[in-house]
Amino acid sequence: MKIAVDRNIPLAGSAFGPLGDVTLLETTAVRAETVRDAGALVIRSETKVGPRLLDGSAVRFVGTSTIGTDHIDLPYLSSKGIAFASAPGSNANSVKEYVLAALLVLARREKFHLGGKTMGVVGAGNVGSRVAAMARALGMPVLVNDPPLERAGGGGGFRPLEELMGADIITLHVPLTQAGSDPTHHLFDARRIAQMKRGAILINTSRGAVVEARALEAALRGGLLAAAVLDVWEGEPAIDAELLSLVSLGTPHIAGYSIDGKVKAASMIRAALCRYLGNSSVWDPSGEIPPPAISSITPGQGGTLEDRLEHAVKMLYDIEYDDRLLRGLFDVSQAERARFFMGLRSGYRIRREFASATVTEVHDDPAFRSLLSGAGFRL
Repeated sequence: MKIAVDRNIPLAGSAFGPLGDVTLLETTAVRAETVRDAGALVIRSETKVGPRLLDGSAVRFVGTSTIGTDHIDLPYLSSKGIAFASAPGSNANSVKEYVLAALLVLARREKFHLGGKTMGVVGAGNVGSRVAAMARALGMPVLVNDPPLERAGGGGGFRPLEELMGADIITLHVPLTQAGSDPTHHLFDARRIAQMKRGAILINTSRGAVVEARALEAALRGGLLAAAVLDVWEGEPAIDAELLSLVSLGTPHIAGYSIDGKVKAASMIRAALCRYLGNSSVWDPSGEIPPPAISSITPGQGGTLEDRLEHAVKMLYDIEYDDRLLRGLFDVSQAERARFFMGLRSGYRIRREFASATVTEVHDDPAFRSLLSGAGFRL
């Protein structure tokens, strides 16, 4: 089988090469004419999959190495009998670590402690559930909203969305949907944002259009919200530079971009393609993942527990560096900004998850050990 694969998927050749005749394509080169003869297509979220791409092609399997599927015309694939697979949960740990890094930076900058601050988590799937657990480990009361999961009997303790509006920090972890019982497009519009606690913080790592950009701009400019952290942007890659200038931390849709999460996604799509082909081969990428630049961390003794935790986090992931990179957008022409945004994504550095490093010299500090463990470090 001919297999067309986005070359920006880590270890793509190693993963899919044994399964067929693989062509590795740049993301921008995934077009109707380049995939026409392929039997299988493996892409990322930048590629829109529907009739424009696949009509008249030989493609019978589509895999996306992402948790989201809003870039996929699922009814079209179903109507054509094209098998489909995504990678739910593959980047959940990476996004959790991103949210933690953002919280610690904001707490330092604004001189507040996370312990005792109430967090509202909208969406309690693979990502949201981990973020909620992490927040509780930090001593934060957590309110969780997830109507679909609640209806499906996914446990108790869910709260109406209106109740979350009193939280100090709200973080969004929902898919982008336009219809159905729980549409999320502009879920946080001007009316919803106005209901939030004055001085609250909004974090969005889900999909850009879950938050109405103009409404968020107005809330930040008017001082209704104290801060916003955006990894996803309405209209990306052509993002709103004015909104970027107003948020406290802005990054180019990379919250889930740890190499660990990317390789896990590739492994999940490979396994799905193997099932489709009736192939029983196994792929072990462990020896191919680059080793962490830092494998051992000694966080020191000074400062608060949160200060020490931020030191450990920053050794593995510096979110302020990603923020500075994105603000380079102001230095390029408006016509080049979408290309600049996409370039930051496709050229993203190797980032390992916290569990790739061991934290040492904390044996006599049970409170700090608990924080580190909740963050996902090895002790």
